[in-house]
Amino acid sequence: MNGEFERKSNRLSDFDYSESGWYFVTMCTRSKQEYFGEIKNEKMILNELGVIIERQWQWLAMQYDYVRLDEFCVMPDHFHGIIYFDPDHAPSIQFRRDNPRVVPTKTESTIYHRRFNLLSKTICAFKTTSSKMIHQSGQEFFAWQRSFHDHVIRNEPELNRIREYIWANPLMWQLDRTDDAFFESIRCMNL
Repeated sequence: MNGEFERKSNRLSDFDYSESGWYFVTMCTRSKQEYFGEIKNEKMILNELGVIIERQWQWLAMQYDYVRLDEFCVMPDHFHGIIYFDPDHAPSIQFRRDNPRVVPTKTESTIYHRRFNLLSKTICAFKTTSSKMIHQSGQEFFAWQRSFHDHVIRNEPELNRIREYIWANPLMWQLDRTDDAFFESIRCMNL
């Protein structure tokens, strides 16, 4: 590897992230810096930057027809959210089989459809726009950690467990004070 760090992909290799469905996502600030507010009496009190994060998450549903938002929580140094992609509004892109860089006309018979990786595209839009707004507010050194954690939600009981986890996140703040405890709490959800 010539001294370079090879990063493991956070996405499932055999899963089509363009599929409609429910996804649980978590994003952390770089170095777990507490930018978005503080926990007081087991409740999250958003500061100006936390309000930006909340507003930009809600913006996704206004910006993209295919996005439906569910439970979410802004924490001092991370964000949890549940997002649903509506199959009736999911975009697709057309390519010619013989040359994937050329977009053919609708009458050509060699067309096949490939959807965007909607999850990565949507989370990238959220992280990019929220970062830009935070930088414009004077926090020029703000940054998200690279990538994000995701979990494909497969059934309603799992969806309800994740909703409860997100709702209770401010209550669990003291338990989540280290990276190991934070990710262990996610693993303990039996996901």
